[in-house]
Amino acid sequence: MRLDEYIWSRNPRGLHVQRVLITPLDYSRWTDPHFGWVKLVAAEHEYVDDSMDFLARGITPIVRLYVERPGAMPFDARLRDLTLQYVNAGVRWFEFYNEPNLPIEWPPGQWIHWQNFDGMIRPLMDNWLVWAEYIASLGCYPGFPALAESAAPDSSAVFWMDAFLNYLAQARRDRFGALLNSGLYCATHPYILNHFYQEVPGLGPTSARPPEAQNAREAGWHFEYPYDPISQRTDPGRTVYGGTARTPNGDPVGLTAMGRMFNERCAQVWGAQAVPVVGTEGGIFPFDDEPQYQQDSRYPYYTRDSQAEATVAMFEWISRQGPPWFFGVCLWKEDEYYKGGPLRAIERLRETPPLYNAVPPLEVMQAPIGPGPVHGEPTFHAVILAPGLEPRWFFETARAYWNRFRPLVTTSWDFIQHIPHDRSLAATVVAPPDMSQAIVTTIQQQYPNVLIDLVVAQGDLGQIAEVFNGRVWSDRRFG
Repeated sequence: MRLDEYIWSRNPRGLHVQRVLITPLDYSRWTDPHFGWVKLVAAEHEYVDDSMDFLARGITPIVRLYVERPGAMPFDARLRDLTLQYVNAGVRWFEFYNEPNLPIEWPPGQWIHWQNFDGMIRPLMDNWLVWAEYIASLGCYPGFPALAESAAPDSSAVFWMDAFLNYLAQARRDRFGALLNSGLYCATHPYILNHFYQEVPGLGPTSARPPEAQNAREAGWHFEYPYDPISQRTDPGRTVYGGTARTPNGDPVGLTAMGRMFNERCAQVWGAQAVPVVGTEGGIFPFDDEPQYQQDSRYPYYTRDSQAEATVAMFEWISRQGPPWFFGVCLWKEDEYYKGGPLRAIERLRETPPLYNAVPPLEVMQAPIGPGPVHGEPTFHAVILAPGLEPRWFFETARAYWNRFRPLVTTSWDFIQHIPHDRSLAATVVAPPDMSQAIVTTIQQQYPNVLIDLVVAQGDLGQIAEVFNGRVWSDRRFG
């Protein structure tokens, strides 16, 4: 599946509804500011008609199936029937589970921690996987659960994400890999605080305009936290994973930070190259209890007026400079932005036509490198000798084995990358005890489909010859 095959408005602007069970909605609150996403929280069928009306207006709905304190509850028949009502209305984007790293999403008395494997990580991922496969089977897009972007030890979004993906890699690797290429997207909640700024013209990338001088129509905006120049100057080497003494639990509080983490982890484990990400709630929150807000003293404060400029600039940055996999963010939330009348941010969005995302035809999954799985007999067989062992030694030691089975004999495994994915390979690795596990691990990490047949070369040559001769006598290619 390619990024450009996902069906949505291509407009990164979004707005989250006030809460559940409020309908009909005032559609002008989305159409006038040129929003392209609407986030709906559906306890029942209350937003089915609204979904159709939004779609008719070119606005893409994301439906979160709402259950109070769901914990790791399974996807049941009631939720299935509710889902089908929204699918029949044209909805494609769905979420199930929400911020599971917070106590409010679990029944009382739970130990809310990323290390609670049996109580949280495993059941949550197993039940989510069943739901996601069902959603994908309908031709729709299941959202990987959004985490609260916390950096506290127990609720760290980075630690929770790693716990989820590590379990899926170890126990559900193939199923999750299939989902990645079948419409999966990652939901995030990027409340980015004041982690943005606009450069002073001519003063370089770490200069920052005062809020009253910020202008959405001018260049120099930075929303790439924690990878922006100010962050790197003040805490060199900081990443979403942390990586510095000041970030022991990671630093997820940026517009694209958690989406970047998800994409990087999926690339490392499953070979993904671009998985869509949508901020299903977030943005620069318009607090109303103070005249200015400065959550991180390294960055300028913002006011209601500068929040408006930055919000317009944020959406345009997504379209112009954001990663191709980042599809937008739904501002939190409708009542906050229309409290006592529309906020200045809404007025500025009304005045400014949206920029649409130019989504490239980029494959979600990279073309597989190396051989595919072995089904029955492998297509090819190679004997890979550890450093220090020469082909001449092998032929002197295992001539009868080679005469019987005729494998390729080599001291390198670079050739594996050139084997087409519709062919398979078994590798008989011959290595001394101190090198055997390292070689096997290296090959398996790069080419997980290779069938490894390990022969530990220890003792005298007579013992190794006996191993291979025994295979010839019993007509067994592999041990």
